Amino acid sequence: MARRKTEVFSMSFLDCITCAFGSVVLVYVLINAKGGLRAATESRALQSEVTQLEEQVLEGYQNLVVLKNSMTQTEAEKVRTEGMGERVLSETEQLKVQLADADKDTLSRREAIERLKADLKALEEGNRRLEGASERADTTGTRVRGFTGDGDRQYLTGLRVGGSHILIMVDASASMLDETVVNVLRMRNMSESRKLLSEKWRRTLSTVDWLAAQLPLESEFQIYAFNTQTWPLTEGSAGKWLKVNDPNALNEALTALRKTVPKDGTSLENAFIAMNTLNPKPDNVILITDGLPTQGTSAPLIKKTVDGDDRLKFFERAIAKYPKAVPLNVILMPMEGDPSAPSAFWLASRRTGGSFISPAKDWP
Repeated sequence: MARRKTEVFSMSFLDCITCAFGSVVLVYVLINAKGGLRAATESRALQSEVTQLEEQVLEGYQNLVVLKNSMTQTEAEKVRTEGMGERVLSETEQLKVQLADADKDTLSRREAIERLKADLKALEEGNRRLEGASERADTTGTRVRGFTGDGDRQYLTGLRVGGSHILIMVDASASMLDETVVNVLRMRNMSESRKLLSEKWRRTLSTVDWLAAQLPLESEFQIYAFNTQTWPLTEGSAGKWLKVNDPNALNEALTALRKTVPKDGTSLENAFIAMNTLNPKPDNVILITDGLPTQGTSAPLIKKTVDGDDRLKFFERAIAKYPKAVPLNVILMPMEGDPSAPSAFWLASRRTGGSFISPAKDWP
């Protein structure tokens, strides 16, 4: 019997090899699948962490915006608070100043009351003097030192205070509040009661009172005040003459002048135009002022600074309207920054046969 030949790579061996290889492949597939699953799990975890970090970053940005807005609001509050602090300090200082001004006003009012009492007493004495003088046959009036010249005019230190028709013109512009430009600007912003108590205006009132006491009792008079406009101090008497021996007329004019508050600019041309409406014409004019005019009949259309040359031109235009053969007597209370005024008014007085004085501060 023949022996079977032995095969190294028999079917059984190949099956075993194949099974082993399949097992290896299966194991590899299982391992690879498990690794992929773990990688996917890890990837999802990392992605979750990344998403969480992104959310945290976004939340951080939002918080940063909120903080920036809060910082901006805080800065604005800080600025507003600092501004309020400065305003509170400023208001405190203003209140202190107002309190000081109130104290000064109280003192000024007391002084004003005392002055008004003195003025009232002087008016009463003037009334008694006028009433006593009207009862006397001699109606030549009270005179300090007189000289009867042409037209029965009285002279006192060169000033004419006589005549049959006497016109007194009083400058009531803002410059009559003080002698310096700085003080005029300061006084212009004060109350009317304080303006009425200014030293220069009080001197003007005293001057008019003195002139009124020197008027001849047989004469007629008129008192005009002027700034940019011109008006009679006695209401309803424009263009009319009043009797000196009528104490009511004289007292009414002086009382109205005491209530007049100096303001605005000066138009001498309008004053002379109003003077020309009087009938008959005055034979004696007494002008109380402090400088050259600042405008003509109306304010300029374009506002500009009025210099010395402009004021001289306004003065020349005004003088051109002044009636001839009527003496112009000037009482000048000089104003700072108007050096041409004394010579201009002196020449005008000389040409018209009038007089010119620039009195001391304690006159009359």
